[in-house]
Amino acid sequence: MIHGIDVSVYQSATYSTAGLDFVFTKVTEGLSYVNPRWAAQRDRAKKAGLVWGAYHYPHMANDPRQEADYFLRQVKWQPGDLIVLDWEGYDTANKGVSHARQLAYRDAWLTYVKGRMPGHRVGMYANTDYWLHVDTTSNCGDFLCIATAGRAAGDPGITHPWTFHQYSTAGGIDHDVANFTTRAALAAWAGSTKEDPMAGITKQDIYDAVWSTDAMTPPKGAATDSNPVWMPQSILRDIADRVRAMQAQEAAQTAAITAMAQALAKVDTTLDVAALVAQVHQAVTTATEQALKGITVHLDTTPGA
Repeated sequence: MIHGIDVSVYQSATYSTAGLDFVFTKVTEGLSYVNPRWAAQRDRAKKAGLVWGAYHYPHMANDPRQEADYFLRQVKWQPGDLIVLDWEGYDTANKGVSHARQLAYRDAWLTYVKGRMPGHRVGMYANTDYWLHVDTTSNCGDFLCIATAGRAAGDPGITHPWTFHQYSTAGGIDHDVANFTTRAALAAWAGSTKEDPMAGITKQDIYDAVWSTDAMTPPKGAATDSNPVWMPQSILRDIADRVRAMQAQEAAQTAAITAMAQALAKVDTTLDVAALVAQVHQAVTTATEQALKGITVHLDTTPGA
């Protein structure tokens, strides 16, 4: 067996990596909490060459997909990163949630996250109380991290196959073992599935990147406030406003041209009103096309403030 630890905001970002082969870090809880130390805690593990995993603590009255999305978008996932649901609910956010709902949440979360992150091992952490008395199907995703108290490392006291065993909280930190003979074996297992280059990216992420990023220089004459560049959607809104204004102006010009031609026809009865109106429209169209050739939209690759 090889050794590792779990860390959260309650542990330092400069924890000792001596004798460790892996580290699990709490990243999120519910829909609003992010561990402010998680990135530094991850970076310390990876700098030491350790296998790293991230876990989410749920508020199981919430939508499991929303919580999963909230968790996944915090991390720039790398091949071999492990993903864990910390399935327990003794806190105030979960104690009023029925066991049936907690089971449904767990199954939905594991299925959804695996669907979004097929290139990663997606598993579950539970203590023996939850595993033996709340669970009914032994569903733990790709692996089970089981927590016990008062038992030797590697002897969690369950019959189901386990991958990680949290056996101690000595010194204010959770101590684990993994059912592998070497760190290399764990790393190979963790990274043995094919990485999806689009893993973790949602439709909302794509929308925000394309439409909600300041990138385009506003057209001349536009109000820019204090921002030197606009989001693409601001450009489109400005274009739409200008097109509507041009359409109104064109309608007014057409009415004026027709009225003028009709007035001239009263003076010169040989005048072809329709032909005159068409000639004037063609002249306006030609002039407009020439003017549009000189208009360009410039892209600025530097996001604005």
